[in-house]
Amino acid sequence: MAKMSKWLSLAMAGALAFSLTACGGKADEGSASSGAGTGGDKAGTVKEKNVTITFQNIYPDPTDPKNKLMNKLVKQYESEHPNIKIELDSLNTDQQKLKLKTQAASKEVPDITVVNPAAQMQPFVEAKLLAPLDDMLDQNGLRGTFQDGLLDWYSFDGHTYAVPDGNNIGVVYYNKELFEKGGVQVPTTFEEMVDVVKTLKSKGIQPMAIGEKDTWTGSFLFMNMLLRTNNGPGFLKDVLDKKKTFEDPAFKEAVDAFQNLIQAGAFQEGVTSFDYNAGENLFKTGKAAMYFMGTWATGGIETSSVNGKVGVFKFPTINGKGNPDEFMLAPGSAFAISADSKHLDETKAFLNWFMLNFPKEAFEAKGAVGIGQKVDGDFKAAGYSDMAMEVLNLFKDVKGGDLAFDNTMNPGTAQAHLASIQNLFVQKKDSAEVAKEHQSAFEANNK
Repeated sequence: MAKMSKWLSLAMAGALAFSLTACGGKADEGSASSGAGTGGDKAGTVKEKNVTITFQNIYPDPTDPKNKLMNKLVKQYESEHPNIKIELDSLNTDQQKLKLKTQAASKEVPDITVVNPAAQMQPFVEAKLLAPLDDMLDQNGLRGTFQDGLLDWYSFDGHTYAVPDGNNIGVVYYNKELFEKGGVQVPTTFEEMVDVVKTLKSKGIQPMAIGEKDTWTGSFLFMNMLLRTNNGPGFLKDVLDKKKTFEDPAFKEAVDAFQNLIQAGAFQEGVTSFDYNAGENLFKTGKAAMYFMGTWATGGIETSSVNGKVGVFKFPTINGKGNPDEFMLAPGSAFAISADSKHLDETKAFLNWFMLNFPKEAFEAKGAVGIGQKVDGDFKAAGYSDMAMEVLNLFKDVKGGDLAFDNTMNPGTAQAHLASIQNLFVQKKDSAEVAKEHQSAFEANNK
């Protein structure tokens, strides 16, 4: 629980405290020509040889502020370092995870790749595929730009192996115009939420959007519901500690509630053929009334056609259970460097510079809500929307929560879970059967 308390101290205080000064005057010191992240002066070496750095990322959507800031920073770095070429490999989340598994199997991990915290990245660390980044973090004050305790989720045996781009919570975004058109109010209970879905559906308004081709999206929503039916966080930890099984009533109640939402007609037709970006775009183009997602979505929504029409609310109680101030906690995806990179010094120098400049550029691109580094800037004065300010205020209410399923369980159990939850969008199943599927997968993968 030490990690949880550290996360909370930062999620609540750090959401509004983001040190732009840490990214200003010192940024140039992190350039490749300074040898940042190398532990010594590599200027001559870096300047003399031409280097191509492969930068795998999950910013494929050109409407995403992070896509724009990434391209801006890459072009700036290449301009300042003519011998360095940054080759972008931009994929959606599930595509990137699948590709990285294939690359890891053949020990061809790109120079920079994306990993997720805790249990998801542990196999890559144990296989010695990722380079420790302690020296890079200690260059130019980079370590101090991250929210307190956040790097713990990416650290093993005293070494940090990745630097995160976010620290988020799960919220429900809603289109105020569509709510008004449908004659509905923000629900304060899950039962009211199902009624809102039915009412919107009856009036020809798509109630919710999701991109369930990328299976983590449904899991993220389901886990928030389990957080409620379990009357608080820690269900998966209890399973791991053999204090509970997946056949516990709280799990089956969450499955039933999840299916009630689906059966009420909450989600669009062909939901499993919509990837994350396509699902989100339904909401961003005003074609859906609600969207449950991590607060990293704020920047994209703010720069979309529905900006000014969107509000947010906490996921409500289910059957009177749970605390809305407990959220799905999402220490973000993170950038890691291949242990076998042929250009390790140059790659560390670039990533050091990129992350030092990331907060300032994110702030200016209206994409700083939910990033993992400290911000000392006036969001309102900078033109952030009322919706963004609502989201920032929610961080101050966080009283605890859970991590995503696949950040907690081993990959085999997680894959079985993702497939099982995705299947519920296609066919209704008895909750006892779903619980048994999960328990069998857990036992098979934890012998």
